[in-house]
Amino acid sequence: MEKYIEILEITKPHGLKGEMRAKYYCDSPDEIAEFGALYLGAGKKPVKLVSHRLQKNMIVIELEGVSTVEEAQKLSGELIYIDREDIELDEDVWFIRDLIGFDVFDADTGVHYGAVEEILQNAPTDVYSIRNTEGKQLLFPSIPEVLIDIDLSERKIFIRPLEGLFDL
Repeated sequence: MEKYIEILEITKPHGLKGEMRAKYYCDSPDEIAEFGALYLGAGKKPVKLVSHRLQKNMIVIELEGVSTVEEAQKLSGELIYIDREDIELDEDVWFIRDLIGFDVFDADTGVHYGAVEEILQNAPTDVYSIRNTEGKQLLFPSIPEVLIDIDLSERKIFIRPLEGLFDL
């Protein structure tokens, strides 16, 4: 597992005073202020979040030391990270990026369905997208009736598909 986890991607300046629009990669944009230490770019330079606010489906942020549109423009495309060690997750809570590539098995029969390619978060519950050995995409919801167990150490997910879930 990687030490640093992406939480923001700066997309462009917002206004003339150094604010920037960013995509956020966490459950809620309000969580960003709770993380404490943030790190900018590939060099993981420590930065301080001065302010943030939600605007439509993006977040507008202000970083200490960025006060002009020109300075903000130079940061377009940069990622902002948190250090994994700074975060304490509740039991049964994972970072999505950590589950990508996990093998998915039937909890009852042991059948291997494929590996997780992506986790979609635009529905009432997360939807896992896996690719089987024939190259076919399979989807399953993250509900207790289907998602039985996640074994982080073995990088395996065990599911119990609802009847007809993978039938097409």
